[in-house]
Amino acid sequence: MNAIVALCHFCELHGPRTLFCTEVLHSPLPQGASSGDISGQNEQAEEEEGGIQMSSRIRSHSPAEGASADSSSPGPKKSDMCEASGCRSLAGGHPGYVSHDKETSIKYVSHQHPNHPQLFSIVRQACVRSLSCEVCPGREGPIFFGDEQHGFVFSHTFFIKDSLARGFQRWYSIITIMMDRIYLINSWPFLLGKIRGIIDELQGKALKVFEAEQFGCPQRAQRMNTAFTPFLHQRNGNAARSLTSLTNDENLWACLHTSFAWLLKACGSRLTEKLLEGAPTEDTLVQMEKLADLKEESEGWDGSEEEEKPSSQPDVVEGQELSKCSPETSLMPDCNSWNVAHRRLSVFRSLRHMRQILGASAFRMLAWHVLMGNQVIWKARDTDLVQSAFDVLRTMLPVGCVRIIPYSDQYEEAYRCNFLGLSPHVQIPPHILSSEFAVLVEVRSAARSSLYPALIDNEQSLNKYEFVVTSGSPVAADRVGPTILNKIEAALTNQNLSVDVVDQCLVCLKEEWMNKVKVLFKFTKVDSRPKEDTQKLLSILGAAEEDNVKLLKFWMTGLSKTYKSHLMSTVRSPTASECRN
Repeated sequence: MNAIVALCHFCELHGPRTLFCTEVLHSPLPQGASSGDISGQNEQAEEEEGGIQMSSRIRSHSPAEGASADSSSPGPKKSDMCEASGCRSLAGGHPGYVSHDKETSIKYVSHQHPNHPQLFSIVRQACVRSLSCEVCPGREGPIFFGDEQHGFVFSHTFFIKDSLARGFQRWYSIITIMMDRIYLINSWPFLLGKIRGIIDELQGKALKVFEAEQFGCPQRAQRMNTAFTPFLHQRNGNAARSLTSLTNDENLWACLHTSFAWLLKACGSRLTEKLLEGAPTEDTLVQMEKLADLKEESEGWDGSEEEEKPSSQPDVVEGQELSKCSPETSLMPDCNSWNVAHRRLSVFRSLRHMRQILGASAFRMLAWHVLMGNQVIWKARDTDLVQSAFDVLRTMLPVGCVRIIPYSDQYEEAYRCNFLGLSPHVQIPPHILSSEFAVLVEVRSAARSSLYPALIDNEQSLNKYEFVVTSGSPVAADRVGPTILNKIEAALTNQNLSVDVVDQCLVCLKEEWMNKVKVLFKFTKVDSRPKEDTQKLLSILGAAEEDNVKLLKFWMTGLSKTYKSHLMSTVRSPTASECRN
């Protein structure tokens, strides 16, 4: 993460001061941190925290090099520093701390001040604002401020106990500065939790020192006895105690460097960019609407007031209908685990798999009815097989066009579902069997195990079934069919395409035809164009054939409510008409 984390302190003599800051370097180290290494004084440490491994080392410089680096830094003059190191973290000549991330070759460098003059100015301004005007109520807690020119800042102010300070406490802040406002705001929960943990550790250490000092020499009573002594005199020059003294931790700055470096690394790794190609698809919008409806129903549902539904009416859930199965299919002996596992193997895995099982002619007839929105009925004892068939066939349709009753003990009308699973003993009305708007798939027991000899080796579980596909429309398998059906069959027969590639082809084809549906809906339902213009539009869309027109009209029912309401409100609103004029 391209950011700077800094610890700031409000000195009673010099005002806001930056004590310690850690920055990210993608380029070679600055002069003050890279030159003058003494190999005999380097300390190597391998550190792993939160799954991130870094090589940390403390660099040491000779006194001459430290003096020259310090004199060229953009930090405040020595005369502006407290004599007791209250405004200073690292001693003069200290080279700072460096951590090297082996995975990304990024270096995390800690100094009292950034070496770059522009960064120094940005950190300095953020420090002053965090400890003066940009504070939350109570002067302790997180706050966000900043602008495009000077960067955006996440600041968390806090107090540290000090028995010699005014009010027995000193004011500090930890700030995170970066130029990306959205990224910093999205990182607020993460930064708040981790920085709050660092603050709690500092306050805990300081509290122990404070209680020990108060126990040995209570300052409150002593100050009351010397109430008329000038305040600066009674502090005996200890107005600026260092943070290491307040916490009694000589390794405080090394620990803070480790924490700040890990914070920058972890915060940069937790969020990743994802490319969103265009607006959400219609399937996504429909699924979101169904989840919202389901959530409203669950919030408003009261089990004590609900009347028990009759067994003949299946329950509707998220666009699918879950029915009560017949006793013979819903009860399964627990001891017969082998049969359960065997039944679960008797399923369709993909459209290509189903086409191999049913045969090209029967599959084309079935797929034609699916795409046209006709009712598809499966009669079988194996509920897992029926469910897998519906899961595979529904991939050819938009989500909004799918209405499923997986298994029922009685026939359901076509307006309630376009996928219906039935038990073998259920009687289907004669007018449905002879209708051209329905297709029946009967799953029977095969007369011999070698019914499908080409699939014996890898499809043993389906050899025991015979699939009979019938329809009242005998020409369904012979007609040209919709364009999308021909493209689907071309993809299924192309053995160079894997199953995953075929799935992506289906997604693309559905999006292509849903875009045509949107244009037709806008043209006919919203703008109310005449039939002549509609026919011209269908020719332009390449969907003038009878089957293509029927498919578009059926798929129009799968458009999301969000899209429909948006079109209606945009066209009919007064502001829209004014804009047109």
